[in-house]
Amino acid sequence: MKKVFAGILGCAMLATLTACGSARPTSGEGTAAPQRGEPAAQPAAGASAASGAPESTPESTPDATPESTPEPVPGAKALVVYFSWSGNTEAIAGEIAAQTGADTFKLEPTTAYSTDYDTVLDEAQAEQRADARPEIMGGIENFESYDVIYLGFPNWWGDMPMILYSFLDGYDLSGKTIAPFVSSGGSGFSGALRAIASAEPGASLTDGLSLSSSASQTPGGAVADWLAEIGLAE
Repeated sequence: MKKVFAGILGCAMLATLTACGSARPTSGEGTAAPQRGEPAAQPAAGASAASGAPESTPESTPDATPESTPEPVPGAKALVVYFSWSGNTEAIAGEIAAQTGADTFKLEPTTAYSTDYDTVLDEAQAEQRADARPEIMGGIENFESYDVIYLGFPNWWGDMPMILYSFLDGYDLSGKTIAPFVSSGGSGFSGALRAIASAEPGASLTDGLSLSSSASQTPGGAVADWLAEIGLAE
């Protein structure tokens, strides 16, 4: 009886081992995870992690010219046209004129802005919403004789003050070189370079100079470096 019982027990164990050894996960199941120390697959460069589709190309930096333009000619007759409310842009304009010998023309509205900071913010925003064109006091004589226009302004609500649009609407800058500069609290040109290029498609637009309010107080070094970079240093 012991031999019979041992034989039955042995057969049962053999059957169990055979069944375990033949078990396998079906297709699609039991996918192995990456091994420790092995990085998971990453999306290709320029693709989004979620879908693998290319991400949208970031816009140009605020100080970059929208499109490449011809090199400006050193020694060309130049004019600094600028609007300044607090005096920051005026300080940069004066430095550019001093280093280049350019003439200057300050854009002043026939109806002056408030001298109160909070009030002028409201005035500027109202002009933007109305797409206003403030009337410019005076005019520029012999404008056609200038080859280079240094165009300066503060950043107001992410744009140029609307009096700059009055200037661009009123004067044809075709064939001229526009060298833009801006003073701001840190937002740089925002979309102003594209607005200038759109308003004056026949002009050449250089890279711009963007200075913070504090840097505008002593702009000499920054102006010199910028003029050298855009090929207009004297």
